[in-house]
Amino acid sequence: MSDHNDRDDLAERRRNKLKLLQFDKAGKDLVETEKPGETFQDVGGLEDVKKKIRMNFILPLQQPELFTAYGREAGGSLLLFGPPGCGKTFLARAIAGEIEANFLHIELQAILSMYVGQSETNLHDVFQKARENKPCVVFIDELDAIGGSRNTMRQHHDRMLVNQLLLELDGLKAFNDGIFVIGATNTPWYLDSALRRPGRFNHLIFVPPPEEAERQSILNLKLKGKPMEKLDLSRIAKETRHFSGADLEQIVKDAVENALERSIETGELQPITQEDMRKSSKGRKATTLEWFATAKNYATFSDVNQDYQHVLDYIKANGLK
Repeated sequence: MSDHNDRDDLAERRRNKLKLLQFDKAGKDLVETEKPGETFQDVGGLEDVKKKIRMNFILPLQQPELFTAYGREAGGSLLLFGPPGCGKTFLARAIAGEIEANFLHIELQAILSMYVGQSETNLHDVFQKARENKPCVVFIDELDAIGGSRNTMRQHHDRMLVNQLLLELDGLKAFNDGIFVIGATNTPWYLDSALRRPGRFNHLIFVPPPEEAERQSILNLKLKGKPMEKLDLSRIAKETRHFSGADLEQIVKDAVENALERSIETGELQPITQEDMRKSSKGRKATTLEWFATAKNYATFSDVNQDYQHVLDYIKANGLK
């Protein structure tokens, strides 16, 4: 009886192992390159951000002779940070579209594995795919999930994944010409300090919430194609200061829900009204405010290199406490 149970347990473990291996393979298959159609023309505002990106990413590719004379090669890395929902992923796609490069979005489920050493192999495979499809923008969203501080990690294999990321960024520098690595995080202060050294993610770019004109454009975009009466979106945009793009999208969803409820009650299609939008905006608070409160503490008390000075400048200019 015991032998029979042991055989069943062994068979079950083998089935589970096969499932995990299939998951790892499926995760790898999710990593595909694409050619984004977005460019900087599709990114409203953020002129200072786009100017810095042009200098570090776009011009070296367009004028290689000039930059080579100064020892600058096409390629490199930058880190986008800021409140959640403010378009860091869209900006990364626009960078790829601007330089007509392939775009490779690293999904966490395609990297992380339960098997020791497999996560590092998966990460290496992703960078190899980027090198085979140059020029290529490698976008690592939620970078802190892969490159968190090793000082706070208890598991050895977690630290090894950070080591592998460092190796891919600069240990194989000879193979990374034409590879543009963009990281994005809401919490840059949790990243391993080695990732911030020169030659790695040394270009730190703050992506703030959309300005008033940008908020109106976002609302227009999210309402496009929906039944609505004539709306004064400039007023809604003015009343939604510090709202992220994700916050604005939720306002539209709330307004749609109100219109749907009336449609169900009346049995007729009811348009989205100004009152729907006003009620929705009044019922929400900007989710970025909590982020700014946390970022202010780090910028004030722990920012030795003044990396987060742009955050303090934004807080002061916009009357945030």
